[in-house]
Parts: sequence; structure tokens; C-alpha cells
Amino acid sequence: MAGPPTADSAPAPLRTNGAAVPALEWTPCGDSAPGYECATAEVPLSYRDPAGQQTPIAVGKLPAVDQEHKLGTIFYNPGGPGTSGRFAPELTPELHQRFDIVGFDPRGIGESAGLSCFTEPGDGFGQMDSFPVTPEQERVAIEDTTRKVEQCAQNAGPLLRHTSTANVARDLDLLREAVGEDRLDYYGISYGSHLGTVYANLFPERVGAVTIDAVADPIEWTTGYRPEEAAEPQGFRMGSFGGAQQALQTFLDACAGDERCAFREPGTDLLGKYNALLDRLLAQPVTITRPDGTSMEVTYQTAVIRTWRALNSASASATLADFLQQLHELSQPGAAAGPAPKVAAQSASQGGTVGEEQMLSVMCNDSSNPTDPRAWSDYARRADEVGRGFGSFWTYISLACANWPGGPDPDRYTGPWDRETASPVLVIGNRQGDPATPYDDARKTSELLSDGRLLTLDAPGHGARGESACIDGALNAYFSEGALPAEGTVCQPDRGPFDPVP
Repeated sequence: MAGPPTADSAPAPLRTNGAAVPALEWTPCGDSAPGYECATAEVPLSYRDPAGQQTPIAVGKLPAVDQEHKLGTIFYNPGGPGTSGRFAPELTPELHQRFDIVGFDPRGIGESAGLSCFTEPGDGFGQMDSFPVTPEQERVAIEDTTRKVEQCAQNAGPLLRHTSTANVARDLDLLREAVGEDRLDYYGISYGSHLGTVYANLFPERVGAVTIDAVADPIEWTTGYRPEEAAEPQGFRMGSFGGAQQALQTFLDACAGDERCAFREPGTDLLGKYNALLDRLLAQPVTITRPDGTSMEVTYQTAVIRTWRALNSASASATLADFLQQLHELSQPGAAAGPAPKVAAQSASQGGTVGEEQMLSVMCNDSSNPTDPRAWSDYARRADEVGRGFGSFWTYISLACANWPGGPDPDRYTGPWDRETASPVLVIGNRQGDPATPYDDARKTSELLSDGRLLTLDAPGHGARGESACIDGALNAYFSEGALPAEGTVCQPDRGPFDPVP
């Protein structure tokens, strides 16, 4: 059966095609981001026409504390796609000391001429807030999404067709040159891992210390391993629902053994207790009372999505347990409306709010999908057999790609993924359940790359940086000295799931 193309068999891909290197004029960002410097880069809308229409890229720099002994520049992407990345975190205190850390809003996102489909405030796709369960909900979702995609075609302008990750990687190479670096040092998490993988294969000779964390499998993201997988929805093909179910089981196992877990019930199968809660919510949503006295309905979909969000960070375990236990009590027959359960509003990207049409423009420009939106329901049901609720949530995220205008982008990158890189790529994954990018994606990507080194965190959650002194130490050693962790290194987290966060 035909596999993905290899470096020997593929034609040379489009790179920056002679585009001019932008001039960056750094100025203080002001009160909104003290300590950061800001600039704007102009890059080609299409690299097929490098001297043609340009589009702005908003760039931010966190300067190294010790400029006299600065080692270089690390570029950063927080994930999403659709998330602003202009103001990068320090990564680690040691890296902030010796490196400038540069973030940017990818094309069409945030301050980089943010792509917009809608003219009325509050309009949006809503994929991150709910998903259909019944046939009637599926019909409404397809009609609504089709109408909103048509609004994108009318309102978003030419940028809509040029937001693929390959174009972001081309922008990144111009930014690398603009700050005077011969090679790219980079840390990307979640979707940012895909940007790193694409860059490493478009510009392999310019790879410095590239690190990808919470890793998306680039073949599943774009086309699938077999020809027939190109006709599956991207959200199904990625298998994130399996990682979410593993993360849920890890949480429930930890809960069963820890008296601090509010959802704990000795002698009770907690997965059964969770599924019974979902059964009751599917039959009858519960009403909760917000602190301001207003009421809110919690549906099956609300409970699934809020559970998924909390599973992105092991430190949210206690809050998730409180949330599920309160829903458990409120959903019992005869229960009155209760106070609003608390749950962490963690985003999948680790980077804050995700813009939905911006997210979809990247996903749909990158990936192959069915062209009949009615295909999604069958895949959602199949995915729900692996991860209840998580399957429908993840599958339906890509529904808009069925009829996305002009998608996928003809200039997207679909491989090969094994081009020989100038330096190894450090690949990091959480092996106890990542609810957005399963650990198996990190393992497979480390094997796909010509020279990848897998580093494992023995914990659940989406992203390892900041969760383990062992992980952060490995980042410091790789960026500062080029030293990789030993093959097969497994790091332990600094805290258990129900330990207080310092």
C-alpha cells in the first residue's frame, strides 16, 4: 500500500522563492506588554508571487536578560491554530537569561491582519463550544456551518486561501533571517509542533535547536497514511479522542486512590459513575446558579467539553473532580438547581483564546477532508466508541472543511517528513494521556523525522514544559549546549495530580 512520500521521491517544494527579508523596527510594546519589544514584518501573501501583495506579521520579542552574553534567538508558537503567539513566555528562567525569545501572530491571526468571516458581533462557528448528538442537531449543524463558510467566502478576502502551515513556515524563515540568525532555534507546542515539523522539512539545512512538544502527527494532520484516509475528517484521522479518553482514565485512576478527590467513591467504578452522569445529562440537562444569581443549563456537550478542557492540565484535576461531583449530585432525581461548578477554562493550545475562523482557515488549508458534510456523523459515532463525547467533539471540529473556499491550499506541505536536518529535532510527549495530541503521535513523529529524539513525560496533560524539572533541564541543555537527553529518557512530573500548585 502506498505510504507517504520520501525525501528521495518528492519534487523540491516551494520555499521563500526570493522574497525580500523584512526589516524589523523594534519599539517598546507599551503598557499592554511591559518588557517586550514589538515590530511588524511584511511578507508575501503568496510565495508564488514574492514581490506581489504583502501581508503583515505582528512580531514580539522578550529580550534576553543578559544581552552581553546572549546565545541567540528562540522562536515560539503556542499552538491553536488560531492563537496569538506574539508575546512568548520566558520558556524557562535559564533560557530567558541568555536568549531573545521571539513570538509572532501567524498570518491572519490576532494582530497579523486577523482574518474575519463575520460582520455581526458574536457570530462564529461554535465548534469549540458544542457538537451535535441527535440527527436533528446534525442537520442544523451542517446547515449552519455551510452558511457560515459562505460568509467566509464573502467577507474574509484573499488571505483565506493562504493560511496553510507551509506559508507560516515560509514566513518564519524570513523572520529568522530578519533577526540575523543562520539557523532556527524554535519551541512549538500543540499545533506549534506541526509548524516545527513542516519547517524542519521545508528548510532542513536551517534547523538549529528545534523542539516540538505535545506533538501532532504530520501525516494524520494533512493526508493520512493510506489513500483512503484522505477521505476521513481530519478531526477523526488525528485520533485525539483516544488521547482524551486515556487522560480521563488516568484522572479517574488517580482520583480513586486519593482522598482529596471529590469525585472519589470507594468501591465504585469511577468510569461507570462518569458514564452514568453523562447518561443523565443526555436525558435531562441540569440547571446551575451562577454567582451573580443567573441560571445556566449544563448539557451533555457542556460537560464533555469542560471535562476535556480540564484534562489538558494535570494541575486542574482537583477542580475537575469538584465539577464532576457537583454535576453528579445536581443530576440526581429531585435535585434542585445548585451553585455553578468550577472548572478550569484551559485551552487546547496552551495559548489562550482560539479564534475559530482563523483556526479553521489553517486546518482546512492544510488537510484533506470529505467533501460531503453528511459524512461526519458516521465518523463521529465511530470515534465515540473509543472516547465517549470526545469523539464527536473532535470529529465535528473540522466540519467546515467539507466546503471550505479554495481549500486545501495548493501550496500546503504534505511531505516528505524525513528530510535530513542540520540538527536533531527534540520531540516531547506526555505518555499518560494527552487529550489533544496523543503520545503515539510524538513517538511516530520522532521516527518519521530524519533525526528525531523522543523525550517522555510520565504524566497526563497537553504539554510538558513547566511540569517537570527534568523536562525543563533538557530544554535548557538542548538550546544552550546542543546536548540531547539520552535515548529513551522518561521524566517524572514535579507534582501529583491532586497536589497543590505552588
